[in-house]
Amino acid sequence: MKIVIAPDSFKESLSAEKCCQAIKAGFSTIFPDAHYICLPIADGGEGTVEAMVAATDGNIVKLEVCGPMGEKVNAFYGLTGDGKTAVIEMAAASGLMLVAPEKRNPLLASSFGTGELIRHALDNGIRHIILGIGGSATVDGGMGMAQALGVRFLDADGQVLVANGGNLVRVASIEMDECDPRLANSRIEVACDVDNPLVGARGAAAVFLNADIKPGIEIVLRAVNLEQAVQGAALVITGEGRIDSQTAGGKAPLGVASVAKQFNVPVIGIAGVLGDGVEVVHQYGIDAVFSILPRLAPLAEVLASGETNLFNSARNIACAIKIGQGIKN
Repeated sequence: MKIVIAPDSFKESLSAEKCCQAIKAGFSTIFPDAHYICLPIADGGEGTVEAMVAATDGNIVKLEVCGPMGEKVNAFYGLTGDGKTAVIEMAAASGLMLVAPEKRNPLLASSFGTGELIRHALDNGIRHIILGIGGSATVDGGMGMAQALGVRFLDADGQVLVANGGNLVRVASIEMDECDPRLANSRIEVACDVDNPLVGARGAAAVFLNADIKPGIEIVLRAVNLEQAVQGAALVITGEGRIDSQTAGGKAPLGVASVAKQFNVPVIGIAGVLGDGVEVVHQYGIDAVFSILPRLAPLAEVLASGETNLFNSARNIACAIKIGQGIKN
């Protein structure tokens, strides 16, 4: 029996890889002889670099950049195995997880560090960039990112503005004269985890750097070759931290389910929380959904217990399947 395990990360709790291993461990206690294929995935947020690097036998580049609140942070990006593509997570330099909850202020946060990652990739000869924009701590519309690449934003008095969300409303003009010329010869794909770009089709997200905006899950699933993996599988297991009505807007579990359904493979979704409207995912190929929470608890406790709770839930789901195999009509 082949079982494909392809979850996204459980945000602020478990990486996609750790989710894979917890689910596999839980199922293996009941089905020890099954053939498990673990494919950690992502949809443009945290884990996108990890998934793409693993799928292409690439490597991680580490460097220090400006964090979302201006402090220095240790960030990273990925290079694919052929050395031709940089995979950059906005979350790695400008992510919500980099800011303590009591210090989070999107009006002061900037995406400048993400621009530094792009510039570093350009310095290393990369001209194809996949930019995952999920998990950001900022609402600056890419202002900081562009500033790191030479773009200047001026107010009505001609003064250069600090790039952050609060200053967006003060932008009166934009100077592109010093914009990094290498961008003109670069191909940039923006991997987004939802299908609602800022301010519509002509909004900032749609026109930034003339980038191609694509569902991040499509880029990742193509890289990990999920179609080949699910052929002949008995079951596909996916999941993420929260499954609800928004999952149908392009999130990772729906991407996995759409591939599985091409081959008539049943799909189980596992999440930390099942939110409002979760039932809509059944229309898109997820046959059953389960929450891993055994009881109500403070958020910090829930996040810290993610691996144990996921293991226990996976084992219980496997037990239910085993029982069902023995029940006679």
